[in-house]
Amino acid sequence: QVQLAESGGGWVQPGGSLRLSCVVSESIFSIVVMGWYRQAPGKQRDKVASITSDGRINYADSVKGRFPISRDNAKKAVYLQLNSLKSEDTAVYSCNGGATGLWAWGQGTKVTVSS
Repeated sequence: QVQLAESGGGWVQPGGSLRLSCVVSESIFSIVVMGWYRQAPGKQRDKVASITSDGRINYADSVKGRFPISRDNAKKAVYLQLNSLKSEDTAVYSCNGGATGLWAWGQGTKVTVSS
């Protein structure tokens, strides 16, 4: 069973930054799409960014220009840099493969943006 380990979340003031990491227990070389998702309290999980194996990237409009995504296949990892954070970015952030999630979701990493 593939396991996902997200880390890097925490509390940050508006305008601050965090770097999230997701390490997958198995190789992601063959996984065409890797994505980051977030779920705010009382809301559905939404995809915020995705990256393909050949480097094509897509962002949700709400994070475009603020949350660069990257992947390191050799390290079986995907990263999300959170910049210029806003209170509305508060959520649990999770990663997964495929268009909508290939594997069972990990615990995610909680990001809280407040003053």
